[in-house]
Amino acid sequence: MGRADAVSDEQDHQPLARAELPDDTAALARFLIGKLVVRDLPEGMVSGRIVETEAYVVGDAAGHGFRGMTPRNRSLFLEAGHAYVYLAYGTSMMLNVSSQTQGIGTGVLIRALEPLEGIAIMRRNRGVERLRDLARGPGRLAAALRIDRSLDGIDLCRKGPLWLAGDDFEPGEIGQGIRIGISKDADRPLRFYVRGSPFVSGPRSLNR
Repeated sequence: MGRADAVSDEQDHQPLARAELPDDTAALARFLIGKLVVRDLPEGMVSGRIVETEAYVVGDAAGHGFRGMTPRNRSLFLEAGHAYVYLAYGTSMMLNVSSQTQGIGTGVLIRALEPLEGIAIMRRNRGVERLRDLARGPGRLAAALRIDRSLDGIDLCRKGPLWLAGDDFEPGEIGQGIRIGISKDADRPLRFYVRGSPFVSGPRSLNR
């Protein structure tokens, strides 16, 4: 199937309006559960439903904005709804959403997606077949959607190569717990996830 044929089957995902976004970081992390991440690639549209997020709030020692703005994290300090993309551990890209007014370095990490559109493209990008493993974890979802540093700083509230969208979907019961893979402020309950979703990352004991 070529790009022209693929377009006819794609949904018209309308971007979230910036005015919709809660002005509190933890509230935004919860709000984004059930929303869509949409990626426009040359070979077609790819999308997934957000099933897991983590909030990194003001004064949070685990947050990249804790010590102030740097050339690396400046996108985190943009007004709410911009992408902050960084390389973690030298191997995996991470997609974050800036969460407050310009100048405040807080954000929401998108931890996991349920794949919806462009699954064949995701499988090629990831080199795996199992649907559950395509975007279960922040590094995996970035690879599946081919997210890299070229997308750092883009406005996720407008259509482009990458944006956030919403529909009428209700995610069901949302769980809340501690964040995964951090050592500072590790006991804060700032991770949100869809209870019972097989696409949520992390150990089963944290997802009960």
